[in-house]
Amino acid sequence: MNPVQKLIQGWKADALMQKVIRNTGYLFSSNTIAMILGAGQGILAAILLGPAGYGTLGLVITLATSLNRLFSFRMGELVIKYAGQDLAINNQQRASAIVKTAFLAEATTTILAYIILVLTSPWTAALFIKDATVTGWIAIYGLSLLFNLVNETSTAVLQLGNHYRSQAMVNLTQSVVTALLIVIAFFRQGSVFDVMMAYLLGKAINGTGIFLIALSKMKSMFGEEWFKAPLRLIEQPLTMARFAISTNLSGTINLVIRDSDILWVGLFLNPTASGYYKFAIAMMNVMLMPITPFISTTFPEISRSVAKRTWGVLKGLLIRTSSLAAIWTGACMLGVLLFGHWALSILKDGLYLPSFGLVLILILGYGIANILFWNRPLLLAFGKPNFPLIVTFLVGLGKVLLMVFLIPIYGVNAMAWLMSAYFIVSVGIIAVKGIKLVYSAHAEDNKLLQPGAA
Repeated sequence: MNPVQKLIQGWKADALMQKVIRNTGYLFSSNTIAMILGAGQGILAAILLGPAGYGTLGLVITLATSLNRLFSFRMGELVIKYAGQDLAINNQQRASAIVKTAFLAEATTTILAYIILVLTSPWTAALFIKDATVTGWIAIYGLSLLFNLVNETSTAVLQLGNHYRSQAMVNLTQSVVTALLIVIAFFRQGSVFDVMMAYLLGKAINGTGIFLIALSKMKSMFGEEWFKAPLRLIEQPLTMARFAISTNLSGTINLVIRDSDILWVGLFLNPTASGYYKFAIAMMNVMLMPITPFISTTFPEISRSVAKRTWGVLKGLLIRTSSLAAIWTGACMLGVLLFGHWALSILKDGLYLPSFGLVLILILGYGIANILFWNRPLLLAFGKPNFPLIVTFLVGLGKVLLMVFLIPIYGVNAMAWLMSAYFIVSVGIIAVKGIKLVYSAHAEDNKLLQPGAA
């Protein structure tokens, strides 16, 4: 039996892996269609708008999403960790109190983020986009924040209830609607504003759809009167608050260091350079999309395995999910090497050919992040949210300092190299730490099981 057959046989024999694959399958099916639609609509938008217009669109969208993430305490992770543990021991009332708190906290911070977005839009438009006429666009697209008022908490509720199929249907619906509107804009020779509105409507469908479905599942998951659960039932409010603050700091660091590169390019260079970089990132998102559902579906299982101290099961889950990710990532890399340059050369007479070098650079770092996608969730399950925070901060600080000096001299390629290096170093360190924790805990439990152990 060759190694591939052994690997497949191991997947089939692993009940937990089967559950993860089944739940991932719901998201993957919709994400596969969404990936095709997203790639198609992205290409149409890029062709329609050109690098400068495409860059402007990316900057407007990133400004709104970045400010929202700045105020996000990632309530989804808090709900999965704490409410998930209470549901595991059938403490529905305390789980309800946690979910209700998360709903209130997320709604408050999202509204605050939108207000600040609108107030600062004249300044951000001039600084990053270098065009004061798009100030109103920032406020309009910012409405996507309000449509996704409690999206993190709602998504976590669906994940805890294994309602991945419903989540997948909403994702598919918004992808189809967005793609359809962009196709219409393409044939009507629409503007940046028209494409932006298509994305805004998609965000509205996703946010409201996920919330309404989560609301409909609350009674069956948390009891008929879940909304009446008193907040005083929460036993460790300070611990939860520290967890939320830590995840917010982690998210903020990721935002500044990893997820706002388009803004950095706009700040140091111009919207055209941002357009090339946005196109390259869009190609990376195609590579990431099939793996992204694994993050959502494995985190609850990782958390349960750590809580139950089933280390053999956990090791198997990490190895097998990473193997799947590695197979997909390797195929993407090969495809880019063989067909990437040719594909971009025929896309509107090579308009986006300058993005090919960026893709080759970025795929190295994104590939590592793809394969070791479980690095941070594993540390969170062990109750160590600060370690990833410290690592990403220190590695990212070096990246930011180098950006200031290198991007004005070497251009957008410098941003791609720094991003790739950031992923390789930070993800590698966090993953090694997580693996050491698993093996250390497993060894400790084995000692306790030995005859004569205290």
